[in-house]
Amino acid sequence: MTVVLAGGRIPAVSAFGVSGVDGLVDVVLDEGRISAVQPAGTATDVGTVERIPLDGRWVVPGLWDQHVHFTQWAQTARRLDVSRAASAAEAAALVRERAVRERAAGASGASGDDVLVGFGFHDALWPDEPTRSLLDAATDRPVVLIAGDLHCSWLNSAAARRFAPGTPDAVLREDASFAVTSLLTAADDATLDRWAADAARAAATRGVVGIVDLEYGWNLDVWMRRMGAGGGRGGDGVGRNGGEGDAAGLRVEFGIYGEHLDRAAGLGLRTGAAIPGTGGLLTVGPFKVISDGSLNTRTALCSHAYPDGGHGVANLTPAELVERMRFAVDHGLEPAVHAIGDEANRRALDAFAAISAGGRIEHAQLIDPADVPRFARLGVTASVQPEHAMDDRDVADRLWQGRSGRAFPLADLHAAGARLAFGSDAPVAPLDPWAAIASAVGRTRDGREPWHPEQAIPADVALRASTRSTLSPGQPADLAVLDRDPLAASPDELRTMPVATTLLAGRVTHDALR
Repeated sequence: MTVVLAGGRIPAVSAFGVSGVDGLVDVVLDEGRISAVQPAGTATDVGTVERIPLDGRWVVPGLWDQHVHFTQWAQTARRLDVSRAASAAEAAALVRERAVRERAAGASGASGDDVLVGFGFHDALWPDEPTRSLLDAATDRPVVLIAGDLHCSWLNSAAARRFAPGTPDAVLREDASFAVTSLLTAADDATLDRWAADAARAAATRGVVGIVDLEYGWNLDVWMRRMGAGGGRGGDGVGRNGGEGDAAGLRVEFGIYGEHLDRAAGLGLRTGAAIPGTGGLLTVGPFKVISDGSLNTRTALCSHAYPDGGHGVANLTPAELVERMRFAVDHGLEPAVHAIGDEANRRALDAFAAISAGGRIEHAQLIDPADVPRFARLGVTASVQPEHAMDDRDVADRLWQGRSGRAFPLADLHAAGARLAFGSDAPVAPLDPWAAIASAVGRTRDGREPWHPEQAIPADVALRASTRSTLSPGQPADLAVLDRDPLAASPDELRTMPVATTLLAGRVTHDALR
């Protein structure tokens, strides 16, 4: 069946691959693709048609979040939010309140046996130290608080005995922390899949049609199961009624980590290849390698010292990084290198040069000016999360004092010809591309003065960094219908952009018009 989005507008048509059509338009969708964009009222010579009146709303390509940890994001809403804690004592008080409340309510785990998990703390600016005794005094239940950057976790004594016996530290960093947090998925597969479906539905309300899922672990089987449960619909163009709200309401590219690299190579998985039985919605993503740590944890690898004298951590030697990346490329997998500090970014770019192949650098938060032009020259995408600039601005000003003008250098990267790809790193930031776009355009949030506004980029550049397609005939019918013109909106208006409808391959996954 043909679907016609009738009477819409395309903001700055040249920015979205459309030429020769202006004013109100009809966008014609057939078999999951755009078949025509033509003046409104002229899409009459077609077969069986479903018309969706847009009444002058704006049509843009569907949005992508190009760096998420989806299963963790699906669980985050069910975890204790400690993101606003201004001190270790305040975070411990939130733990105490949650434990008391659950005990009084007779909630599962009130006996003290199950783990209380919190998420979102940022201790770099805390005036006190996160200690085991603080959490021990809050509850006798095992407590694991995960930092907002996912690179460290804070355990009480009961949690340490269970998850990290023999470890004297209250705060675990990098691999030691990852080892603990990987054990915290207590829910069964059916429950996690239901939460994932909820998260997919919520993403669709923000115009999202696709994600790059860099969840830790082996994600092929996870997403095959989720797509199978949703029927694997992808290209049938069935209009309004196809499986709205299930986990098949997104395109998914799944990442592969080092411990599974041989397995992926043995299966012949290649970046960009579609997985059979998923209707074209599930494809192989990049090979993810974590080369350094994070800013808040003070483990991002930097050329200059932090206030405590450290330079961060290198998880791999330069030779090891090149070896893994070359193996991946030789087996058809695109490298995606996590690099936050300027020294980590330099080493990642050196590695791309050594293997004579392009790929992605995830985060690219602090970059030496001499390295900025290398992204375009080497064909390396800057896969960045603009909302992190708003989360980290105060920490960056303290820990990268005197250098934060080259932190999150979006304008410099764009001017140098680098390809930008926006994501959230959810649950580090919410899975909402409009937040990323607003931060990239305005470099501000919560009414604060813009932070290094010289690194702001235009709205059309930010929107292209959050999309994968255009509105040209032959392109996927992955679309978002908006109640505002995104290229004329203020940063605050971008952040709260009302999304009227989202379509995935011509199938409506979110509908606020009816």
